[in-house]
Amino acid sequence: MDIRRAQNILGYTFMSVFAIFIGLYPLRFIGLSYDDGLLGSKPAALLDSTLYLTGFYTHIFLGGLALLSGFTQFYPKLRRKRLNLHRNLGKIYLISVLLSGTAGLGIAYFATGGWIPAIGFAALAVLWLYTTANAYVTIKNKQIQEHQKWMIRSYALCFAAVSLRIYLPLFIGGFGMEFIDAYKIIAWLCWVPNILIAEFLIVRKLPKLA
Repeated sequence: MDIRRAQNILGYTFMSVFAIFIGLYPLRFIGLSYDDGLLGSKPAALLDSTLYLTGFYTHIFLGGLALLSGFTQFYPKLRRKRLNLHRNLGKIYLISVLLSGTAGLGIAYFATGGWIPAIGFAALAVLWLYTTANAYVTIKNKQIQEHQKWMIRSYALCFAAVSLRIYLPLFIGGFGMEFIDAYKIIAWLCWVPNILIAEFLIVRKLPKLA
């Protein structure tokens, strides 16, 4: 096994493990008191809003589903041997992104920490929807290579959910930062490096696993 292939396997393994772990993470919100977790930082008036709570839960649960259905799309064996499954999982990913991204754009205005994280998360939502829409259009037009490029970009943005949960304990526990200060940075850090890495992989023409 050459070094590049080993790197690819390691990368796919990392992606899969974290996608599954964070994809299932929203389940912890089932039955969770509003005083716990991120909702605990929201004003009471906002938590009384059915519209906001609907948007919040739509975003996190379908965002988790997008993570779970999306990482499977990068395995060539699945595309070759189970094409119908690949397509069905792709449809699940597309619908999940459409609903989660739209909900994310709506609740971004109420992001903890003010306008800096609000703009960061809103930009993430818009780009996530945009890249996924392009992935859909290109596959409908049978532009396979372009579709793969847009899916890499889309999933890199989807993976912001993982990045955020890696950075938060690092900044707060490791660097000793206050939550609000850390959140303002991470609202951008969780996705900007991801999309830059995606572009690097596209230019590098990452080889497929056999």
